[in-house]
Amino acid sequence: MIDKRSPIPIYHQLEESIKQLIESGQLNPGDALPSEREYSDKFGISRMTVRQAIINLVNDRYLYRVKGKGTFVMEQKFEQNLHGLTSFTEDMKARGMEPSSKLINFEIIPANAKLASLLQIPEYGPVYEIQRIRLAEDIPMAFERTYISANLVQGLTSEIVKNSLYSYIEETLSMKIAGGRQVIEAAIANAEEVKLLEIPEHIPVLIMERSSRLEDNRIFEVVKSTYRADRYKFMIDLTRP
Repeated sequence: MIDKRSPIPIYHQLEESIKQLIESGQLNPGDALPSEREYSDKFGISRMTVRQAIINLVNDRYLYRVKGKGTFVMEQKFEQNLHGLTSFTEDMKARGMEPSSKLINFEIIPANAKLASLLQIPEYGPVYEIQRIRLAEDIPMAFERTYISANLVQGLTSEIVKNSLYSYIEETLSMKIAGGRQVIEAAIANAEEVKLLEIPEHIPVLIMERSSRLEDNRIFEVVKSTYRADRYKFMIDLTRP
């Protein structure tokens, strides 16, 4: 609803009205918006005012434009707080979404020198190699490659790794996960990632590399994940020292 007597600029009122429709689910990702003329006629405001509201929403990544076709609602990104170590399953359930995994590969391999060093195990020691596509509501979100010492975390099966590894480690094996260290960088998706994540070629992705430790400081996993940059963002709270 537009209130022309309000001190709030009309373009901002329209902007907030469209935002509310998106955030409440009345407008869904991929839905087309009415044209500038339709908004102008509906509210009795200038097309320039409508255009300003639309431009602001495009800049804020609520909307996107397709030349010759119109303006559409953009898929909103999932936000992950970097302050705590949580699993993908825990993240998605906290958002009220149904997580799942598509297992690409599960086998035991001998650790090469680099992997042995990262996991703090002898070279050629047995390591689970787990490759999974992580999904939320059946939408591919990330391609994850996990390496776990088979002597430390025992009894893994393909059925277990289709769900939450962290739940198995903490609830079944009674091992306490204490924390980890991760590095995030931007990259361009390679051919394998394009195929598995169902994304266009040459699209940016977020690469996350993490090593996680138990409460006794033993490293139990090394993970390299490729996240869809169009669906995921990371957030961290900063405190000035």
